[in-house]
Amino acid sequence: MHVQETIPESLQSEVEAALGWFNDQQEARFEVTGIVDAEGSLASSGRRPLHLILCSGERCEQQSFEVRAEGNRYEVGLLAPDPASSSEISKPAELDPPPGPRRAWLDATLEKHPFVVLLFYRGFW
Repeated sequence: MHVQETIPESLQSEVEAALGWFNDQQEARFEVTGIVDAEGSLASSGRRPLHLILCSGERCEQQSFEVRAEGNRYEVGLLAPDPASSSEISKPAELDPPPGPRRAWLDATLEKHPFVVLLFYRGFW
């Protein structure tokens, strides 16, 4: 599993369509802070899978979408989770805090308090 912060230019319109569709169904506004397996998405044609890291405030989650072009607009839906890829072993541990809003949160919190306790559990911050 490869996570990258920069969305490839050729996926930008599909990512924006998926984000807009997702935000229309949420109370909070999310932003895309990363994409998982962009190469796999680029290799797909027709219905394209997108695995995006979405953050809103202090809440971040990974959502998987299926995006299909229909003329000059996109049809977007959520992908059902793949049970084979959801094992805890498949996600490599990250030793650094995740990119995006969490890093800004840590800097802002350290300015307010003398110390901060971070919990690292099985590769998750």
